Amino acid sequence: MSFEFKILEKEKISLVVPLVHKLNEGRITKNVLSKRFSEMIIQNYECAVIYDNDKLIGVSGLWFCTRHYSGKSVEPDHVYIDEAYRGQGLGRQFFDWIYNYSKQKGYEAIELNTYVSNYQSHKFYFNEDFKILGYHFLKKL
Repeated sequence: MSFEFKILEKEKISLVVPLVHKLNEGRITKNVLSKRFSEMIIQNYECAVIYDNDKLIGVSGLWFCTRHYSGKSVEPDHVYIDEAYRGQGLGRQFFDWIYNYSKQKGYEAIELNTYVSNYQSHKFYFNEDFKILGYHFLKKL
């Protein structure tokens, strides 16, 4: 199989909503996700995707910033690969692509958050040599 990894064109951002909806197990409506993505795409955000021919099968948002403790960093967000494509090394290929893309843009670190209950992702990130740096806290206003 030959997969295409690329940055999604901003005007096509709505294409990722169904995949991110699955990632969030329907807790956030597609309408809310669409509104949020239309705001995100005009910030320091890009959306990396995976295509299998014309079928969108994977997504990862990429937030770009400079942090005092890590320098220029990119944060993969809402990483999701269609269930039918898991277990084939595609996640590793996707992250290799993200690492190379980030380096080419001059970034020196990658950090991310993952849901506490997403045990499969924990194993994946440990295997990719990510270290736990701290806790992520959230307070809704």
